[in-house]
This record gives sequence, structure tokens and C-alpha cells, in this order.
Amino acid sequence: MLLKIDGDDLNKFILIGDRVLIKPKSATERTKGGLYLPPGVEEKRKIQSGYVIKAGPGYPIPAPIDSDEPWKESRDNLKYFPLQVCEGDLAVYLQDSAFEIEFDKQKYNIVPHSAILMLVREEDTSLAP
Repeated sequence: MLLKIDGDDLNKFILIGDRVLIKPKSATERTKGGLYLPPGVEEKRKIQSGYVIKAGPGYPIPAPIDSDEPWKESRDNLKYFPLQVCEGDLAVYLQDSAFEIEFDKQKYNIVPHSAILMLVREEDTSLAP
């Protein structure tokens, strides 16, 4: 099922938790042997690939409960365990777990982080200062 969303700015999207917004790679029309594929064959595959556009904050980690000190203020410092994905990564993911949306006449997939099988990163951003 395809959900169509109207709007003009993709930056207004806020992903929740461990969700990742992926723009699928354009499907190839031919096989390596040169045979033409009918429309929709590439979209029906169980494993897809695409580029990460946005990612959620990660897995929520609840704040510790200080029940032994009742005079302290209660705090709701919700923290997140960050995701591995970065914007611009090429992600290989399970199509069965993806939710398809259409925004500005382009198709995107919202995928849980657990459905991503592999990432391809052009440069190592984890070592950047």
C-alpha cells in the first residue's frame, strides 16, 4: 500500500525511534545477459537497496529511576542509543519490512533499522573530528 504525502520540504520529516527514510535506487531494466525485465519485477524483490535520506534518533533508553531519594526532582531525560546509518549511505534492506510513501512524485521507503542488512559508506565518517 502506497501512502501519498503532500508538501514541498523533505526536511520537515521527523523520523521516530529507529526508523530510516530510504530513497530506492532506480531499477535496472535489463539483466546482465541483456534481457529486458517487465515493469515491477525489480520492485518485488525481497532485498532492495537505496540511499539513506534521514534517520531517527535511535533506540530510546529510559532514565534511571532514583526511588531511594524521594526529595530529588523527577526528570524525564530520555536518551537514545544512536543508529549505525548516516545520511548518504547505501543501504541494503528487506523489502518486506519497508513502508512505501510517495512525496513530491518520488517514492521513498521507511524501514526499521533492524531490516537493514548492510551499509556501503563512501568515506569513514566515524573518524571525522
